[in-house]
Amino acid sequence: MRIGIGYDVHKLVEGRKLIVGGVEIPYEKGLLGHSDADVLIHAINDSILGAMALGDIGKHFPDTDMEYKDISSMILMDRVYKIMVDNGYEIGNIDSIIVAQRPKFAPYIDAMRENIANALHTSIENVSVKATTTEELGFEGRKEGISSKCVCILNKLK
Repeated sequence: MRIGIGYDVHKLVEGRKLIVGGVEIPYEKGLLGHSDADVLIHAINDSILGAMALGDIGKHFPDTDMEYKDISSMILMDRVYKIMVDNGYEIGNIDSIIVAQRPKFAPYIDAMRENIANALHTSIENVSVKATTTEELGFEGRKEGISSKCVCILNKLK
Protein backbone atom coordinates (compact mmCIF):
# COMPACT_ATOMS: atom_id res chain seq x y z
CA MET A 1 0.00 0.00 0.00
CA ARG A 2 1.22 3.49 -0.91
CA ILE A 3 -0.24 6.84 0.19
CA GLY A 4 -0.04 10.05 -1.84
CA ILE A 5 -1.13 13.64 -1.34
CA GLY A 6 -1.94 16.22 -3.99
CA TYR A 7 -2.67 19.93 -3.95
CA ASP A 8 -3.49 22.37 -6.71
CA VAL A 9 -4.71 25.94 -7.07
CA HIS A 10 -5.75 28.06 -10.04
CA LYS A 11 -6.82 31.68 -10.39
CA LEU A 12 -10.39 32.50 -11.46
CA VAL A 13 -10.52 34.69 -14.58
CA GLU A 14 -13.08 35.87 -17.11
CA GLY A 15 -13.19 34.31 -20.56
CA ARG A 16 -12.51 30.70 -19.52
CA LYS A 17 -14.83 27.76 -18.91
CA LEU A 18 -15.00 26.43 -15.37
CA ILE A 19 -14.20 22.72 -15.49
CA VAL A 20 -13.84 20.82 -12.22
CA GLY A 21 -13.82 17.04 -11.93
CA GLY A 22 -14.29 16.80 -15.68
CA VAL A 23 -17.62 18.65 -15.40
CA GLU A 24 -18.30 22.01 -17.03
CA ILE A 25 -19.95 24.18 -14.39
CA PRO A 26 -21.94 27.29 -15.32
CA TYR A 27 -20.16 30.29 -13.77
CA GLU A 28 -19.06 33.75 -14.90
CA LYS A 29 -15.38 32.84 -14.51
CA GLY A 30 -13.14 29.90 -15.22
CA LEU A 31 -9.74 28.72 -14.05
CA LEU A 32 -6.54 30.03 -15.62
CA GLY A 33 -3.97 27.45 -16.66
CA HIS A 34 -2.01 25.88 -19.50
CA SER A 35 -4.46 22.95 -19.69
CA ASP A 36 -8.16 23.23 -18.86
CA ALA A 37 -6.95 23.99 -15.28
CA ASP A 38 -9.17 21.35 -13.66
CA VAL A 39 -7.95 21.89 -10.11
CA LEU A 40 -9.56 18.72 -8.73
CA ILE A 41 -8.17 16.37 -11.37
CA HIS A 42 -4.73 17.97 -11.02
CA ALA A 43 -4.71 17.33 -7.26
CA ILE A 44 -5.84 13.73 -7.74
CA ASN A 45 -3.24 13.10 -10.45
CA ASP A 46 -0.51 14.56 -8.22
CA SER A 47 -1.60 12.33 -5.33
CA ILE A 48 -1.40 9.21 -7.52
CA LEU A 49 2.01 10.13 -8.94
CA GLY A 50 3.25 11.09 -5.48
CA ALA A 51 2.17 7.76 -3.99
CA MET A 52 4.52 6.08 -6.47
CA ALA A 53 7.29 8.67 -5.86
CA LEU A 54 7.16 9.63 -9.56
CA GLY A 55 7.01 13.40 -9.21
CA ASP A 56 4.03 15.51 -10.18
CA ILE A 57 2.00 16.45 -13.23
CA GLY A 58 4.42 19.27 -14.05
CA LYS A 59 7.16 16.69 -14.51
CA HIS A 60 5.04 14.41 -16.71
CA PHE A 61 2.99 17.07 -18.56
CA PRO A 62 5.04 20.31 -18.49
CA ASP A 63 3.32 23.62 -19.17
CA THR A 64 6.17 24.44 -21.56
CA ASP A 65 4.96 21.70 -23.93
CA MET A 66 2.32 22.87 -26.40
CA GLU A 67 0.97 19.30 -26.59
CA TYR A 68 -0.75 20.04 -23.28
CA LYS A 69 -2.09 23.51 -24.16
CA ASP A 70 -5.83 23.55 -23.32
CA ILE A 71 -5.84 19.72 -22.99
CA SER A 72 -8.60 18.13 -20.97
CA SER A 73 -7.29 17.08 -17.58
CA MET A 74 -9.36 13.91 -17.97
CA ILE A 75 -6.98 12.94 -20.80
CA LEU A 76 -4.09 13.54 -18.42
CA MET A 77 -5.87 11.35 -15.84
CA ASP A 78 -6.07 8.56 -18.43
CA ARG A 79 -2.31 8.85 -18.86
CA VAL A 80 -1.71 8.86 -15.10
CA TYR A 81 -3.87 5.73 -14.85
CA LYS A 82 -1.63 4.01 -17.43
CA ILE A 83 1.49 5.04 -15.49
CA MET A 84 -0.10 3.66 -12.30
CA VAL A 85 -0.97 0.30 -13.88
CA ASP A 86 2.42 0.07 -15.63
CA ASN A 87 3.99 0.44 -12.17
CA GLY A 88 1.81 -2.33 -10.75
CA TYR A 89 -0.79 -0.39 -8.74
CA GLU A 90 -4.53 0.12 -8.54
CA ILE A 91 -6.67 2.64 -6.67
CA GLY A 92 -7.49 1.73 -3.08
CA ASN A 93 -9.38 4.95 -2.47
CA ILE A 94 -9.34 8.68 -3.15
CA ASP A 95 -10.48 11.36 -0.73
CA SER A 96 -10.55 14.87 -2.19
CA ILE A 97 -11.90 18.32 -1.43
CA ILE A 98 -12.59 21.42 -3.52
CA VAL A 99 -12.15 24.74 -1.70
CA ALA A 100 -14.13 27.66 -3.16
CA GLN A 101 -16.52 30.34 -1.96
CA ARG A 102 -18.49 30.19 -5.23
CA PRO A 103 -19.91 28.50 -7.19
CA LYS A 104 -21.64 25.79 -5.19
CA PHE A 105 -20.39 22.35 -6.25
CA ALA A 106 -22.92 20.05 -4.53
CA PRO A 107 -25.09 19.56 -7.66
CA TYR A 108 -22.04 18.34 -9.65
CA ILE A 109 -20.25 16.07 -7.19
CA ASP A 110 -21.89 12.82 -8.29
CA ALA A 111 -20.93 13.47 -11.93
CA MET A 112 -17.36 14.30 -10.83
CA ARG A 113 -17.13 11.04 -8.87
CA GLU A 114 -18.39 9.07 -11.87
CA ASN A 115 -15.87 10.74 -14.21
CA ILE A 116 -12.99 10.02 -11.84
CA ALA A 117 -14.04 6.42 -11.11
CA ASN A 118 -14.43 5.70 -14.83
CA ALA A 119 -11.05 7.23 -15.74
CA LEU A 120 -9.29 5.30 -12.97
CA HIS A 121 -11.17 2.03 -13.61
CA THR A 122 -12.38 1.77 -10.03
CA SER A 123 -15.68 1.66 -8.20
CA ILE A 124 -17.39 4.95 -7.45
CA GLU A 125 -17.37 3.86 -3.79
CA ASN A 126 -13.58 4.33 -3.89
CA VAL A 127 -13.87 8.01 -4.89
CA SER A 128 -14.81 10.75 -2.44
CA VAL A 129 -15.26 14.35 -3.59
CA LYS A 130 -16.28 17.04 -1.12
CA ALA A 131 -16.54 20.81 -1.37
CA THR A 132 -16.23 23.54 1.24
CA THR A 133 -15.97 27.30 1.52
CA THR A 134 -13.50 29.27 3.62
CA GLU A 135 -16.17 31.49 5.19
CA GLU A 136 -14.89 34.31 2.95
CA LEU A 137 -11.30 34.02 4.23
CA GLY A 138 -8.24 33.83 1.97
CA PHE A 139 -8.04 33.89 -1.83
CA GLU A 140 -10.78 31.26 -2.14
CA GLY A 141 -13.07 33.28 0.13
CA ARG A 142 -12.41 36.43 -1.91
CA LYS A 143 -13.39 34.43 -5.04
CA GLU A 144 -9.93 34.94 -6.58
CA GLY A 145 -9.25 31.25 -7.11
CA ILE A 146 -10.11 27.66 -6.32
CA SER A 147 -7.91 25.06 -4.63
CA SER A 148 -8.18 21.32 -4.21
CA LYS A 149 -6.53 18.74 -1.99
CA CYS A 150 -6.45 14.98 -2.33
CA VAL A 151 -5.17 11.93 -0.52
CA CYS A 152 -5.07 8.56 -2.23
CA ILE A 153 -4.16 5.02 -1.35
CA LEU A 154 -2.72 2.75 -4.01
CA ASN A 155 -2.70 -1.01 -3.64
CA LYS A 156 -0.15 -3.27 -5.30
CA LEU A 157 -1.70 -5.32 -8.11
CA LYS A 158 -1.66 -9.03 -7.39
